[in-house]
Amino acid sequence: MPLSPPVAREKIHRRRIELNGYRRADGLYDIEAWLEDTKSYPFDNVDRGVIEVGEPLHGMWMRITVGEDMMIRACEASSDFTPYAICPQATPNFAALAGVQIGPGFNRAVKERVGGVLGCTHLRELLAQMATVAHQTIAPLRWRKARDERQAALARGENPPSAKRTLPVGSCYAYAPDSEVVRRHEDAAEE
Repeated sequence: MPLSPPVAREKIHRRRIELNGYRRADGLYDIEAWLEDTKSYPFDNVDRGVIEVGEPLHGMWMRITVGEDMMIRACEASSDFTPYAICPQATPNFAALAGVQIGPGFNRAVKERVGGVLGCTHLRELLAQMATVAHQTIAPLRWRKARDERQAALARGENPPSAKRTLPVGSCYAYAPDSEVVRRHEDAAEE
């Protein structure tokens, strides 16, 4: 369902973000993000001269490599377009995210390692979304693997390992502790 019709307006700014999750041949996962900001008018920039309509003010990339344990093994950032010539000098600092676990305390760890003058606001903004994409990339594959292991154990006549999913109970409306969604998952796990 779309939003309600807007009042007459003029487009000034566009931010595009794309995130993708990949399973690598070595068993790890890459989560990649791209961010681009453009304006609908030309404007002067001290470091770049005139930035034309549709020319990126920000054009940035980031990749985190994680394991099934949600531990960041590596982080790489690149800034192709920035408002200031100095901005790309912050990108190597994001390598400091190696060793950070995606989970409780993630945002705090990001702030400690690349917060403020250590990093880039726009690249940091991508990280929370990248953490979500990491979960959405890896969790279904872990669940499928656990299900397959359970079915294989049953086929061999063995006592299968638990195939219970860990739900983010309390994280949103659908996962409220007393919601129908949580109840359905709990009922399915008992069968």
